[in-house]
Amino acid sequence: MKVIMSGGGTGGHIYPAIAIADEIKRRHPEAEILFVGTEHGMEREIVPKAGYPIKFITVRGFDRKHLLRNIDTVKELNKGLHEAKKIIADFKPDYVIGTGGYVCGPVVRSAYKAHIPSFIHEQNAFPGLTNKLLSKHVDRVFLAFTEAKEYFKCKAEPVTVGNPVRSAFTETSREESRKALGIDEGDFVVLGFGGSLGAQRINDEMKLVAERFAGRTGVRVIWATGKRYYKEIMGAPHPEADNITYMEYINDMPKYLKACDLVVSRSGALTVSEITACGRPSIMIPSPYVTNNHQYYNAMVVADRGGAVVIEEKNLAEGQVADTAESLEADPERLVLMAHMSESLGRTDAASVICDTIGIKKAE
Repeated sequence: MKVIMSGGGTGGHIYPAIAIADEIKRRHPEAEILFVGTEHGMEREIVPKAGYPIKFITVRGFDRKHLLRNIDTVKELNKGLHEAKKIIADFKPDYVIGTGGYVCGPVVRSAYKAHIPSFIHEQNAFPGLTNKLLSKHVDRVFLAFTEAKEYFKCKAEPVTVGNPVRSAFTETSREESRKALGIDEGDFVVLGFGGSLGAQRINDEMKLVAERFAGRTGVRVIWATGKRYYKEIMGAPHPEADNITYMEYINDMPKYLKACDLVVSRSGALTVSEITACGRPSIMIPSPYVTNNHQYYNAMVVADRGGAVVIEEKNLAEGQVADTAESLEADPERLVLMAHMSESLGRTDAASVICDTIGIKKAE
């Protein structure tokens, strides 16, 4: 069996593709899986680290603000189409699966024209342009959120499966995670992060959270500043106490999510899926700098069920996150309810359902 996976740009597109690839490998260890991405996307580093080969094509997204720049974009798209066709012709895949990002356009479109079974997975509640355009041509569309269904015109009914998450999110327990991290079972733990690079507004609020809880018995604050801000924050005055932990980046997210009681974060699709897969209550601050404000829609799916508090940046008052965290610490019954509602939205079988629906059955 041969499968091409295509998804790139950000971890939100790449990690679901890796989760699907891992499930295929579990079912068919002999399967050949090839990733197709771009050299300037995060997939260049992430995919090889996950143990999969990757080839690159030439393509970039359209610039909606500077239309004249799209002349070169169209030229690159045509080049990318030729490159994708060659990769498909040489590799001869049985299936092609796209998980978002503009690189999927040439790859999935070329597979469709070559009559190769092709599929896409949309991670967001408000879908991206590439997947909306591809949805008319693929054999099946998979959704993380049912709310996205209205934006697609498909040959077959879309299937809501959730976002594929790595198996570590289901294999790690709260007790084991806390023991490994040296956290007492009774501690109230706030985990804050803003992505691999970090987010200024998240950091501004997490500094106030750290100040509020510094030195308080029975409370732990774990703050991942992001690579862009770590040196700046550590070089400036910051709360210092035994119960405050500063990190540049979290390499073992399943362990930290399982160990915490409350998450403070953005609401990218993968982040939301990982939080709900672990059943964690959260304070979500959607990034206002993404296309079509899709992080807001992701967050509201959880908030509408009672699993999260959503605060838009334009409405965020200084210290509001610290106030909310403190009020939740003082209301354990609400925290338990939020955890339950968050968990009710969590899907941990997405990759398995995708494989079953496509027809990649478990080997006898």
